[in-house]
Amino acid sequence: MTSTIVFDPLIPWALLVMVAVIAFLGVLLAVLRGLQGWALRGLATLVILGALAGPSFQQEERAPLTDIVMLIEDNSASQNLGTRPAQMSRAIDALSAQIDARANTELRRVSVPDGLSDAGTELMTTLSDALAEEPRARIAGIIALSDGRVHDANRPVDLPAPMHLLLTGEQTDWDRRLSISNAPAFAIIGEPVTLTLRVDDLGATPNDDKLAELDISVDGDDPQRFRVPIGEDMEIPVTLPHGGRNVIRFALPQAEGELTDRNNAAVIQINGVRDRLRVLLVSGEPHPGGRTWRNLLKSDSSVDLVHFTILRPPEKQDGVPVSELSLIAFPTRELFMDKIDDFDLIIFDRYKRRGILPSLYLENVANYVRNGGAVLVAAGPDFASADSLYRTPLGAVLPATPTARVLEEPYLPVVTDLGDRHPVTTGLPTGGDWGRWLRQIDLSDAKGSVVMSGIDDRPLLVLDRVGEGRVALLGSDHAWLWNRGYEGGGPQLELLRRLAHWMMGEPELEEEALTATAEGQTMRIQRRTLGDNVPPLSVTGPDGTVMNLTLEPAGPGRFEAVFTGPEIGLYRLENGDQLSVIGLGPAAPREFVETIADGTAMEPVLAAGRGGILRLEEGLPRLRNVRAGRPAAGRGWIGLTPRAAYETRDIRQTPILPSWLVLLLSAALITAAWLVEGRRR
Repeated sequence: MTSTIVFDPLIPWALLVMVAVIAFLGVLLAVLRGLQGWALRGLATLVILGALAGPSFQQEERAPLTDIVMLIEDNSASQNLGTRPAQMSRAIDALSAQIDARANTELRRVSVPDGLSDAGTELMTTLSDALAEEPRARIAGIIALSDGRVHDANRPVDLPAPMHLLLTGEQTDWDRRLSISNAPAFAIIGEPVTLTLRVDDLGATPNDDKLAELDISVDGDDPQRFRVPIGEDMEIPVTLPHGGRNVIRFALPQAEGELTDRNNAAVIQINGVRDRLRVLLVSGEPHPGGRTWRNLLKSDSSVDLVHFTILRPPEKQDGVPVSELSLIAFPTRELFMDKIDDFDLIIFDRYKRRGILPSLYLENVANYVRNGGAVLVAAGPDFASADSLYRTPLGAVLPATPTARVLEEPYLPVVTDLGDRHPVTTGLPTGGDWGRWLRQIDLSDAKGSVVMSGIDDRPLLVLDRVGEGRVALLGSDHAWLWNRGYEGGGPQLELLRRLAHWMMGEPELEEEALTATAEGQTMRIQRRTLGDNVPPLSVTGPDGTVMNLTLEPAGPGRFEAVFTGPEIGLYRLENGDQLSVIGLGPAAPREFVETIADGTAMEPVLAAGRGGILRLEEGLPRLRNVRAGRPAAGRGWIGLTPRAAYETRDIRQTPILPSWLVLLLSAALITAAWLVEGRRR
């Protein structure tokens, strides 16, 4: 029970002060005039002013409230290194026992997990949220158990009591770290791109090594090992082997005694793009669709086109001397012998033997295909004749044989069942929406993939792989009818674009492929195949754990699965003979960029409440009571500020000057003053 005097004025305080001044002036005037009752009048004035002030005698019934000590436990990933888990466990048990033994004190335990999306340790954010749920007047102290690597230490938090950091880890800890900078998202295939790499030894390094071993692997292949300097920036040239996503992994073998190997690896994902696509277009006899391929290829700014057109065949005898012709002799030997490997694609559009390209040149083109090149033949009536390209050394790599028949009748090109699954023709509009073609070269003994058919299901578009290269045979020269809008036209531009890019090996048009895209910790895996089904998918995690997934049908020739990785790092995907790798998040998370315990980042935060930083390896500090504003930490101890908070359960107020007493006193004093002054007169 506590007692105090409180005031509840009947009029505003400002008005009450004005009344008091006026009363004082009246009493002063009475003194100056020599009135004998001035003292009694002054006492009456004081009684009235006191009554207007409303004094009351207040009695409160209070219940004391406990002080709250907040224990912040850093449970982020870096706290699982070395001896830190054992230190944390022992310290929490001992502190809990000390705080429970203190009178009138409660303990609040708050856990700090890993931040979302690799945000690191958000200790101050967690503390701010916890303080919002507690009455600030009861907080006596805040004790944080952490390695000091707090990634939101600059977040402003108004601390109601001293905060202390008990640092985990040991002064003898050391770690080796690999970091990559200056890594582009795209690079040109075949040209070196420079990455900046650095290896650092952190903490109390036990040896004076100047070199470290570094393993470099691409797309999960067997790594190559190099020795690199420690503590220096190195520029490493990397050449991408293929288009699409290239996953390059750099890794350091774990050294004896280092805290962790989670920061010993870095994964870089670079998309390989072609600088320029070099295409050689060989046109034979001019025809209405002769410019179809040229217009298509010239519309793409990334294509370098060399167009070889036969405008004056040898059998043409018009009597014009060669010296007077404006035509320039084409460098056939340079193109078909010396520079042929510089081309990504060679297209023969209605070309036939005329003695311009010797058999040696065409044999060289066939070898070009076997060694990884690409040849597309757009066949016209000449392909079915004795002068057909099939009758040359190039015929050995072509995917179908002409029967010498040319079918001259309208028909609708149709995508075959296999074509529905092939990336060149899948997803094209249905055949009923297309215009008809009017000519087809009869083909037999088709090899590879027949993705489109024509009259009586005869092969129309045949794709095949020969050695390391690719060939395609289009058994008609009437694709241009779609471009002219004949009977509604058709997807001529899209079909020919896909066909050209498939032949040049663009990764997104591979018929057998395993790809994955990542969003956060979740990856969407897609398997493309020409088969009707696929085996289970094998996923190997960063720790070597193997998981099997079932791929569900997602369309013709496509199977998909969604997988959430339990941890960030490099995942290896395997399905049949298809392999792929993908990185979820950085290989070295933010938690493992700085692993040596250090409380420097928290010093400004603790200084505001005069708290301190102590190492747990030196022993658990004692708890002391300190007054607010005094130093709250010292050698072997940390301070808590008792708050003496309470809860008011009952309040009683008794007026000191009840109205009847005011009336009686004021009347008596005024009357007495009147009598004294009247008798004196």
